[in-house]
Amino acid sequence: MSDFQDKVCVVTGAGSGIGRALALNLARRGAKLAISDVDPAGLAETERLVRETGAEVKADILNVAEREAVLSYAAAVKAHFGKVNQVYNNAGIAHHGDVERTEFKDIERVIDVDFWGVVNGTKAFLPYLIESGDGHVINVSSLFGLIAIPGQSAYNAAKFAVRGFTEALRQEMLIERKPVKVTCVHPGGIKTAVARNATVTEGADQKSLAEFFDKKMALHSPEMAAQTIVDGVRKGHGRVLIGFEAKALDLLVRVTGSGYQRLVALTASRLMPPL
Repeated sequence: MSDFQDKVCVVTGAGSGIGRALALNLARRGAKLAISDVDPAGLAETERLVRETGAEVKADILNVAEREAVLSYAAAVKAHFGKVNQVYNNAGIAHHGDVERTEFKDIERVIDVDFWGVVNGTKAFLPYLIESGDGHVINVSSLFGLIAIPGQSAYNAAKFAVRGFTEALRQEMLIERKPVKVTCVHPGGIKTAVARNATVTEGADQKSLAEFFDKKMALHSPEMAAQTIVDGVRKGHGRVLIGFEAKALDLLVRVTGSGYQRLVALTASRLMPPL
C-alpha cells in the first residue's frame, strides 16, 4: 500500500481495458485517481467502480490528441489535487490495412492518438511531476513497438515512436537528475476492445480481423496487464514486457535482427486474414 498510498495517478484511456484495470488496481492501493476517456459511458462505469473502492477520483472526457485540451486538463488536475505523482499515458486506437491501400487520414488518426497523445500527456504533466519530487511517467507502447507485423504499419509507427520518445526521456531525466522515473510498457496480446474498435482499409473484413485477434492473440486479461505494469512501476523498471509472447518475440528480434521479418511475413501469410 505504501508505494501508492495518497499518490495522485493520472490514467488516460480509462474507460475500458487496461486503463480501467489500472485505475482499479491503483485505487485499491490507496492512490487518488484522475481518469479520462473519450467514451462517456465507459468512463462513467470506471468512475463508479473506482468510487466503490473508496478512492478519490476525478473523471473527465478528454481527447488526448487535442493538445490544448490536454494542457488545460493537466492544470485542472494539479489544481484539484494539489500535486501529480504518476501519469499513465494509455489511450490508444488501431487501424488495419496495408501501406499501399491505407489512406493518409487513417495513418494520421493513429499517429495523433497513439503517439501525439503520449507526447501531449507527457509534456503537459512533466512540470508537475518534477515539482512533486516523486514523479513517474508510464507510457504504453506495445509488443508492436518491439516487432513490426504486416497490416499494422500505422500502429507500428506510432508505438515504435512511443518507445523512442520514452527511452530518450528516461535518459534525460537520469542525466539531469530530475526526480522523475520513466517506464515504457509493451503489452502482448491483451483481451481489450482495441481490435474490435479498429478501423480497417476499404475492402478488408473488420469482423474477421477482430475475431482473429480475439481468438489467436488476446491471451491475457487487462487485470493481469495492470498488475504487471504496477509491479514494474513499483520497482522502477525502465521497460515492462507483458506476456510470455512479448518476451519471446523481443528475444527473437534481438537474436535475428531483420531476419525476424521473413519469419513473421511467412507466419502472417498462413495464419492471418488477408489484408
